[in-house]
Parts: sequence; structure tokens; C-alpha cells
Amino acid sequence: MNKKWAIKRITINLASVESEKLEKYCANTGRPATDVIRELIRSLSITELSASEQTTPTLKYDVPILK
Repeated sequence: MNKKWAIKRITINLASVESEKLEKYCANTGRPATDVIRELIRSLSITELSASEQTTPTLKYDVPILK
């Protein structure tokens, strides 16, 4: 069986104001919340990280040199 996409289920926690806003939007547009959220995720832009941003930063300490 060839699936069009792999499905991953996620759970999100929303504040009551956010939940109400999503519910009102869905009611006004007649669209299910999953479609709205999926569309919002698809609209996110992703920028590539440079090689230096992909590595863990090295911590530097100022240590006095004793003579």
C-alpha cells in the first residue's frame, strides 16, 4: 500500500483566547481546525542555517595570565 504522506499526530496547548479564535475562524470559514493549522504550518518560511549557526557555540572565558 503506497501512502501519499506519513501522518504524525501532535498535540498543542492553546490558551482559551487562542482556542476561541481558532474555533471562530473555523466556524466562519467552514474549515476544520486541522486544515487551518496545516495551512499555517505550510506558510512558514524556513531559512537555511549557516555552518557556524548549526554548531554548538564554544564558551570562551577570560582567564588572567599569570607571569
